[in-house]
Amino acid sequence: AAAEIIPLVLTAVLASIPVALPATFTLAAALGARALAKLGVLPTRLSAVDEAGTTDVLCSDKTGTLTQNALTVTTIHPMNGFDEAHVLALASLASADGGQDPVDAAIRAAALSKGISDAPKLVKFESFDPAKKMSEATATDSTGGTQRIVKGAFSVVIGLVQRTPTATVAVNELERQGFRVLAVAAGPQTAMKLAGLVALSDPPRSDSAALVTELHELGVRTVMVTGDAPATAAIVAHAVGLDGAICPPGPIPDNVHPEQFAVYAGVLPEDKYKLVKAFQKGGHTVGMCGDGANDAPALRQAQIGIAVSTATDVAKSAAGMVLTEPGLAGIVAAVKEGRITFQRIQTYTLNSIAKKIVTVLFLIAGLVMTGHAILTPLLMVIVMVAGDFLAMSLTTDNVRPSPTPNEWHIGKLTMAGAAMGICLLAFCIGILAIGKFGMNLGIETLRTLAFVVLVFGSQATIYAIRERRHLWACSRPSLWLVASSVTDIGIASLLAISGIAMTPLPPLMVAGTLAAATAFAFILDLAKVPIFSRLGVAERPSDRSLTHKTKGIRGLGAQRRSSS
Repeated sequence: AAAEIIPLVLTAVLASIPVALPATFTLAAALGARALAKLGVLPTRLSAVDEAGTTDVLCSDKTGTLTQNALTVTTIHPMNGFDEAHVLALASLASADGGQDPVDAAIRAAALSKGISDAPKLVKFESFDPAKKMSEATATDSTGGTQRIVKGAFSVVIGLVQRTPTATVAVNELERQGFRVLAVAAGPQTAMKLAGLVALSDPPRSDSAALVTELHELGVRTVMVTGDAPATAAIVAHAVGLDGAICPPGPIPDNVHPEQFAVYAGVLPEDKYKLVKAFQKGGHTVGMCGDGANDAPALRQAQIGIAVSTATDVAKSAAGMVLTEPGLAGIVAAVKEGRITFQRIQTYTLNSIAKKIVTVLFLIAGLVMTGHAILTPLLMVIVMVAGDFLAMSLTTDNVRPSPTPNEWHIGKLTMAGAAMGICLLAFCIGILAIGKFGMNLGIETLRTLAFVVLVFGSQATIYAIRERRHLWACSRPSLWLVASSVTDIGIASLLAISGIAMTPLPPLMVAGTLAAATAFAFILDLAKVPIFSRLGVAERPSDRSLTHKTKGIRGLGAQRRSSS
């Protein structure tokens, strides 16, 4: 009759609404962002946590990320008519004083240690221009003559002076040894001469090789993107484990793939943007490191732009994450935390699918079995609050990061959740049938029993599916999850026994239902592992070695940016 149908429809509508879904997704990302902040990684938006977990290609800069960012002048190679002190003095004049540029700081420190007294007097200084690949200064010498002084990439500076074969040989030899080489030229505007070469060294960080390997094990391919010469970049790349081909200097091909090259040398800031676009065109989710204002377009285009610790404010504002410490450690932490957050949300999604299916079908089964709506709207609201309170605590659960970049397999996830829901439905109907036909309980008492079995059964389901493996091999649940579970069980038991908002149940019946739900968790676990394995939801053996793929839908942030 309508008196029974209307409450049934109302409770079914209540049961089908994922009330806590937006809050749970936001809470999971916020907790991930907080965890990253403690590790020295500052997300500039919550979606960056998800985006870090989807990354499968990392474009890493060299200086300060793979190397120590401790540049020192190692060798000075003067040309005819100049000595080492003179070359260093000229290079110092074309270097910024008090800036953040590590190259200029190293050159000025070396010049200061030499104690040069007869250096030309600086008149005008123009800071380093990434597009021109050089900085320059105007100075007056001891005779009052005006000199133009240029310091920058050899390929640029040599174009301003007469080319000398010996200089080219010297540059090639120094770069082959892994030094970063700058050329210095000076003289009148129309008659400049190559003064010499300044070679700087920046050794790799001690942890770079291990972190590059760890990223590889997580399914992230690392490529080096640097403005340095190919020979210099190759030495550092080999030292940190980036063994592969070097992309020839020049324009970035539109169809380039990460698998083709391990090093991109001589890259201009605008080339970084083109590189990101090319990788995205190939279906990759890209992380890009940068520090300068000119890197902003590439940082903004990448799914996850990463501003390194020495980045300018412009670069930081364009990035999705800002590192407070140099090196790759923060990036590895971001990838892992993104994967952990994904696993928590996936568990919540599985549980939500199972719970929505079982609740709606259980209401129908209850109506067929008893001829009455088995849950009142008030009881359904209590069930929903109890379930959502517990499910939201999954955002704090202890899980292992995914072994590969995050991808949503909606179809498989729905089938897995539905399978778990059917198992839970069978359990709930079984308990209700025992109460109806085995114990001859009245409809009001059956409603209380239905309430209790839904709450306790949902608890059992969460503990079964929070691990993709067997329960006895699982990680320990978080304190918040356990506390939420105990609170839910305690409140539901108290309401059922005391008869608040429902007909009271004997304590023994409540305890028996709880014991049955506990046994159901282990039975469900036995069914879960083969079901998850068949649907591709279960962990692979490689997952088990982690302490903390198939084609599908990547993270939401990744989809948004790769399509831009």
